Amino acid sequence: MQRMTRRGVEWLSAAADDPEMCRARWADDPRGPRMLPTGRLFDVVAIDQRIGLETFDLLVRRQMPLGPVMIDHAARRVGFFLNSRWQERFVRFLARATDNPPPYRYLGDNSFVVVPGPMPMSGDRYQWLRAPVRRPEADPLRAVALAFMFVAAADLLARVDHYSEQYPNPEAATAEVLEAAANEQ
Repeated sequence: MQRMTRRGVEWLSAAADDPEMCRARWADDPRGPRMLPTGRLFDVVAIDQRIGLETFDLLVRRQMPLGPVMIDHAARRVGFFLNSRWQERFVRFLARATDNPPPYRYLGDNSFVVVPGPMPMSGDRYQWLRAPVRRPEADPLRAVALAFMFVAAADLLARVDHYSEQYPNPEAATAEVLEAAANEQ
């Protein structure tokens, strides 16, 4: 779990209808989530938690471009922040990666997202996986990396689920692995 820096708070609160009020409320309660409009400073791609966590892990491990990322534990969703008006780019590269993308929601113009406060605590509904520390750079590769790693994460988890269906008994899976290893020798 991460916490926002002062520059991150300034950037994120600038999206609010009243940025000064937003900062004042966060100063009073740094754990408090706030509802902010998307489409002004940022858009958010909301993904199922399981696929979202795997996507986040793939992006981090491969050191790919990544902006702020939040999690809503109650809704079981992960939100990836992109620059505003990047929906077309994200959708275009998602279509290049697969003909059948996993479900997601793109929050752009005329949408709202509830974001964690600057200092959420463990157990809070909204938390940062990667908190904003400053205004994110407008890196066009972020949308590309997110699209491709989103599909890769969904494919990986589908294979894991299929493996569990194929081998519901751990002993059968172990026996097959041992047999395959013996045949290679």
